[in-house]
Amino acid sequence: MSVLGDAARTLRPKRGDRNGPLSPLLVALTFVTGVVDAVSYLKLGHVFVANMTGNVVFLGFALAGAGGLSAGSSLAALGSFLIGAFAGGALAARSPEHRGRVLRSASAAQAALIAIALIVALGVSQPLSSGARYALLVPLALAMGIQNAGAQRLAIPELTTTVLTRTLTGLASEARALGGPGSQAGRRSVAVLAMLVGALAGGLLALDVSVAAGLAVAFALVAAVGLAIHLLSNADAAWIRG
Repeated sequence: MSVLGDAARTLRPKRGDRNGPLSPLLVALTFVTGVVDAVSYLKLGHVFVANMTGNVVFLGFALAGAGGLSAGSSLAALGSFLIGAFAGGALAARSPEHRGRVLRSASAAQAALIAIALIVALGVSQPLSSGARYALLVPLALAMGIQNAGAQRLAIPELTTTVLTRTLTGLASEARALGGPGSQAGRRSVAVLAMLVGALAGGLLALDVSVAAGLAVAFALVAAVGLAIHLLSNADAAWIRG
């Protein structure tokens, strides 16, 4: 299959695809990751709410005395993300045999947490105080922990919604030019592009409009994913059990 064909199938799966509508919905959540990480890094004190690899590195930098970084913010994001991931795992364990319900439950909880952050963002003034930053940081990191736990339970290759290092490694190391299979190059490219465009959109909204604008986009997309999977889930569909 060509790269473009693989990308098209990821965004618009054919009838009978073993992952059904899950692939395009996880691409949408990858876009959300780009949006919220842009907002958090640019406006919440150089910290990520989804990319925990970055936060571990930032924590090390902060402990070394680097300026512009906060060990407290990194620890808050890491701790909240882990709690969110635990909660997401618990939600997924309630319906492990039904992938539609796994994504629906995760999206509902994630949307509620992003809504809390959005309400906070609408109620605080700029520039954000330290307390306001933490009030935004914690629910967003909880939400992204839940998202990641759900995506991990769905186990769709190359669509983790957050981590791109392995995806980029696969694109390069398995390229046909090297004699590799070039498999899933389209899906991998779509995931990278989704996060890039999400980060661009989130950055523009955070810098030129407001934090609330970026969070509103994230909330709308997560809510749409939850509604879509609710409407598309069919007990007889093959993709439900993977």
